[in-house]
Amino acid sequence: MTEQEVINRIAGGDIEAFGALYDLYLDRIYRFVYYRTHHRETAEDLTSVVFTKAFHKFTSFDRKANFATWIFRIARNTVIDHYRTRKTTSDLEQAFDISDSTNLSRDYELKEKLELAQKYLTQLPEDQRDLVIMRLWDGLSYDEIAEITGKTSANLRVNFSRIMSKMQKEMVLSLILFAGLTKIL
Repeated sequence: MTEQEVINRIAGGDIEAFGALYDLYLDRIYRFVYYRTHHRETAEDLTSVVFTKAFHKFTSFDRKANFATWIFRIARNTVIDHYRTRKTTSDLEQAFDISDSTNLSRDYELKEKLELAQKYLTQLPEDQRDLVIMRLWDGLSYDEIAEITGKTSANLRVNFSRIMSKMQKEMVLSLILFAGLTKIL
């Protein structure tokens, strides 16, 4: 059964067919939310909220539109609402999150590169950071991102290219500096 057939069945009153959409989008929505929260339990809770909202608001979904962009927009707004209402807390479990890998040198280097990329992303304005995350992490097309953000696909392509070019130059310099520091130490 195609996605459109499932959507038509739900619109026709078969609410159990929503489970097929849930199965199809669960992993993508979870990853989308997790990358923005960096906390497993929070991502699970918010993913549940996203699907609950989508289920209850399904009658407002335009069946001519793309379901993926509609549910990703709900996910994005849910994450924004979460950060607007949350209080700052620390997760005690994260303090004791120790890698069990045996290649500590490789893990350290990878961790440093990821931290550098994450640091760079946090310095970007929110709309640019969302563009990079939606394009690279979530694997969304420019057209899907355009529907979610309300910007044009052409504008997003140009912005993404500029961000990647700038990020690549700055990260290469940082990695060179990092490599030089580790040799000194």
